[in-house]
Amino acid sequence: MARRMNGEGYLHRRADGRWELRVMLGHRDNGKPHYKYFYGRTKREVQEKLSEFQEDMHRGIDMSHRYTFDEWSEIWFENHKSNITPTTQESYRHTLNRIKPFFSGRYIIEIKPYDIEHFLKAQRAQGLSDSYISGFRGMLYQIFHKAEANDLVRKNPVRFAEKMRSNGPKQRKEAFTAEEVKLLMQRLPYDKMGMSIRLMLGTGMRTQELLALEPRHIEEDGSVIHVRQAVNLVKGSVHVGVPKSRDSYRDIPVPPTLRWCAQEIRKVDTKFIWEKRKRDTPCNPSNFRDEFKEAIAKIEGVRVLTPHSCRHTYVSQMQALGVDLSTIQSIVGHADVDMTQHYLHVQDGIRQEAIHKFAQAFPLEDIPPEDPETGTCRVIRFPHVG
Repeated sequence: MARRMNGEGYLHRRADGRWELRVMLGHRDNGKPHYKYFYGRTKREVQEKLSEFQEDMHRGIDMSHRYTFDEWSEIWFENHKSNITPTTQESYRHTLNRIKPFFSGRYIIEIKPYDIEHFLKAQRAQGLSDSYISGFRGMLYQIFHKAEANDLVRKNPVRFAEKMRSNGPKQRKEAFTAEEVKLLMQRLPYDKMGMSIRLMLGTGMRTQELLALEPRHIEEDGSVIHVRQAVNLVKGSVHVGVPKSRDSYRDIPVPPTLRWCAQEIRKVDTKFIWEKRKRDTPCNPSNFRDEFKEAIAKIEGVRVLTPHSCRHTYVSQMQALGVDLSTIQSIVGHADVDMTQHYLHVQDGIRQEAIHKFAQAFPLEDIPPEDPETGTCRVIRFPHVG
């Protein structure tokens, strides 16, 4: 038998055993009553749903737009993709396609912290790595943060979801030690690769930024490198597009001892400083990485790391010199200080009092040694790299 619930509506038990509560919200434009229905397996469940609804109304949650996860995640992605590179768009799409099936058909306002936890644990059970799971959580946080900002959910459920314990110790991103940097500065050949490695160590440039450099992006005196574009890999093809983020557009000051490197590598007759054999096409990052490792392997006493390790090294050395994080952030183009902190490393000697100045960490002559036969700088022109 139906009964009234304290003036809140009419409650009755349906033939299928579930409880149904009907609440009148007012009248429609045509004068007919506007009802809202709540369903549950118990009276208490129905009452809780009514309480949540009333709380949402009180807090100003927009109940006129009830988006499913599929709908809202696509709205978020379409609005967000203009701020990221094509390569990142491709990565985001892949991640989103992995998330959507789990929450498909559910309204975002109904997704709770335990739902987020259940999803992440399911991914861990499938053997996915900590980095993958962190990527899923980060994307879910952004999706629900945007919904919360637009009054579509009461609170971001990801913020209250319990964080999963890592499967193992967190791996630090590797950086060259101060002693290795000295060896690289002193023993690398004076060819385009050798000068490029020195500049990456001394400026913190991303590999994608170096490969997209054109001579016009470097001041004639080598004092500043202007980052205005970056190489992106889209479905295996090399494209030149925008830098990684808005903060990546920047003017990098070149240390005085490395300005001759910047001056020399801009002396090319090609559009890009690093080109494929095909004219006007930048070098593929994977090919550059192989050439990089070959060059490093020839220097005794230096570990063979990746080009991105130069960036880690730069951030670490700057921090060791006492440079504040906001300044480091502006030079390397990180979107936030938290990302900069992620790059900080503890190296042998980095805490030692002996390393106080950047020039000491990167010892180098102002100009390369002269060729005794020609009297000019001993710079070897480097062939195109595929």
